[in-house]
Amino acid sequence: MYINIAIDGPAGAGKSTIAKQLAKTLGYIYVDTGAMYRTLAVYFIRNKVGEKDSARMSALVDNADVKIRYENGEQQLYLNGENVTPLLRTEEVGNMASACAVNPDVRRKLTEMQKAMGASCNLVMDGRDIGTTVLPDAAVKIFLTASVEVRAKRRYDELTAKGITPDLAQIRADIADRDYQDSHRKHSPLKQAADAVLVDTSFMTIEEVLAHILGIVREKVQNA
Repeated sequence: MYINIAIDGPAGAGKSTIAKQLAKTLGYIYVDTGAMYRTLAVYFIRNKVGEKDSARMSALVDNADVKIRYENGEQQLYLNGENVTPLLRTEEVGNMASACAVNPDVRRKLTEMQKAMGASCNLVMDGRDIGTTVLPDAAVKIFLTASVEVRAKRRYDELTAKGITPDLAQIRADIADRDYQDSHRKHSPLKQAADAVLVDTSFMTIEEVLAHILGIVREKVQNA
């Protein structure tokens, strides 16, 4: 019986950063499910599929071969044999990922992959519906969140550090829109699992969040 840790929450809450460090600390595999949806988003953008064109997404999704590989300890996403990891963090890809995530055929394809991974190893998996749909029997479930303002400022700082001049108000609007779309979609909406522990990172450092979650994990796993 493998130990699965599910970390859910809205965009920009720090899920990937925390999940990656948590997995490294515990010696578990880290699975970034958002990156899997972003990989399909790249595929749809390249095939000129509109964000609202659900029928074409359903028709094309099984032509996209998505593979996760671990190279030098880092998760890499391959799309039809090409490593597309460097392409996954643009706003365009993020918006398309959120749009295609409402498609039931897209969700079926990736959820099957994610469930299989959970049954094969100890892992930390982050996303929107891990604790509610993908790994409902996970030993530990965390719902990580932060205010829209804090998440927008984090994204703004991240882009500024890369030499990009972003619009903070637009970033804030995009995050709020994505929150609404993710939490109101018909299939597997973003929500806190009944048995998940809520962690608000708005006024916590990465080190504080990691220490807090490690404490939760150790308590739950030891008491299981």
